[in-house]
Amino acid sequence: MAPLEHLTTPVDAVVARMRTLDETLPARDGVAVFNRVYLAVTRAVAQEIGTGRCAGPRAATTPDVRFADPRVAATLDVRFAERYLTAVDAAAQGRRPPACWRPLFQLRRHPGVRPLQFALAGVNAHIGHDLALAVVDACRTLDCAPAELEDEFDRVGDLLATLEEHIREELMPGPDLLRIADPLTHLLSAWSLEHARDATWAAARALWALRALPDVAAEFTDRLDAAVGFAGRMMLTPLPG
Repeated sequence: MAPLEHLTTPVDAVVARMRTLDETLPARDGVAVFNRVYLAVTRAVAQEIGTGRCAGPRAATTPDVRFADPRVAATLDVRFAERYLTAVDAAAQGRRPPACWRPLFQLRRHPGVRPLQFALAGVNAHIGHDLALAVVDACRTLDCAPAELEDEFDRVGDLLATLEEHIREELMPGPDLLRIADPLTHLLSAWSLEHARDATWAAARALWALRALPDVAAEFTDRLDAAVGFAGRMMLTPLPG
């Protein structure tokens, strides 16, 4: 796994980069849809760890989650966010982002893909792949094992779970569009944030255990990336309008 260059970026700077994306991307762009979602949860994390000077007011939909160790939470949050921002930079520069992100970047302007699909496909890529690698990144920085990050991992997961509920409430078509929404409901009901979190924690522990076997760890990471990307492509199946 290649090291990232910006892993020491403070949480406030991460929030600022997401705000810039929010202000510059077209509102209907699939990456913009996910970015708005992720910006909301990152602001909430920033406030809880005491570095939210530019984060703005707490959204009514975010829970009151307190982090036991703000330093650990900040490290994990920044490394997590940088995985997404690095994928954005790669796509903007004409390079290939990780496989987990490619469906979102490839289909970001497809008229047959709904905002809810874009948002949850981004959550799938970020949790299913990026979060496991971010846990390992944070462990290396903090010189600790994944078990020592589990409390902060769970608190970030709690925020994301609330965010997923908000996404579905805000972006799911209303009752008058139930006939059109039926295939969308069927398509996305197969994905579970809770199951994705559990799989991510197992993947992070496995990668940490494989750190002395870099070839095996790289193969494991590639296969994880591909599997999450495949799931994301299914989530972005264009639907009849």
